[in-house]
Amino acid sequence: MGNGSLAILKKRVLLLLVLGAVSAGVALFAVSWLNHWAQSPLLLQQDRVLNVPQGSSLYKLSIELEQSGLIEHGRYLRWYIKLNDLGHLIQAGEYHVPLGTTPAQLIEKIQNGAVIKYSVTLINGHTFQQFLRALAADPVLVQRLPGMSTEQILQALGEEHKHPEGLFYPDTYHFQRGDSDLQVLQRAHQRMQKLLQQAWAQREEGLPYGNAYEALIMASIVEKETAVGEERSLIAGVFVNRLNKRMRLQTDPTVIYGLGDQYQGNITRAHLKAYTPYNTYRINGLPPTPIANPALPAIEAALHPAATKALYFVAKGDGSHHFSETLQEHQRAVRQYQWKRRADYRSSPK
Repeated sequence: MGNGSLAILKKRVLLLLVLGAVSAGVALFAVSWLNHWAQSPLLLQQDRVLNVPQGSSLYKLSIELEQSGLIEHGRYLRWYIKLNDLGHLIQAGEYHVPLGTTPAQLIEKIQNGAVIKYSVTLINGHTFQQFLRALAADPVLVQRLPGMSTEQILQALGEEHKHPEGLFYPDTYHFQRGDSDLQVLQRAHQRMQKLLQQAWAQREEGLPYGNAYEALIMASIVEKETAVGEERSLIAGVFVNRLNKRMRLQTDPTVIYGLGDQYQGNITRAHLKAYTPYNTYRINGLPPTPIANPALPAIEAALHPAATKALYFVAKGDGSHHFSETLQEHQRAVRQYQWKRRADYRSSPK
């Protein structure tokens, strides 16, 4: 190769090196600029909610963000995603986008599925029908239950029992827009089954229950009898003592449940004499089903009742109860606290 050819070759190599350096510099500048852009706030005037529908993609999202005025050019977002190898996974749902949010933060939030969460509370001691009303009143949940019968609901949940009472755990359940009332009820059902079986496996020996369902029945009665935490095991202890002695439970909440819509706020002697499968003044042993949905403390109380000789208790009027071992002591307590309630009533402002 002659000197002239060698010189030309050197110039070409030098030119290529220069062009390569320029290209690399441009690429580095582009990456740096895109990363800076992605760390700059979106064009928000106020906080807003962004809905990402099922089946959406980052490409569609970039177009939507441009059309809604949150970013000037959707292609910038697509370039940023590609250059940083962020993938294409996004999760549908509603996302809170506060002022100051950057494109990078928004993409991270959507890819992590940090959707807006709503909640509905199913209250301890409420009945299945009250649970249904709470779910029906929620403005976000998709409503599927109103068109279903109780039998259809239980079939959808894979539940073998024919009566729904007591099968759903009372708690606050979080969900996202698009979830249904049936999905929440399913979670409450699964949670109750799990907690009940765990508690049943750790129960005390010698309890008068044939299975976990009977323990659930007892727990529902305990739940309705007292809201005082330290009394639950005592209440359960009294009922266990009565069952062991083949005494009737004689508990008002079961009577009230059996009356259904007939109960108007006061139990009468006629109510106590009327036969229903839930009138524990008339039937022996436990009622056929739970009378409410109990929480774990009531379930634990039913499975770990207090060691007590008490066979009776009466409400003291302040939410707590007086416990008695003998009928005579109980009768005195009834007279004392009934008189106190009448006295309080007479002295209260009308």
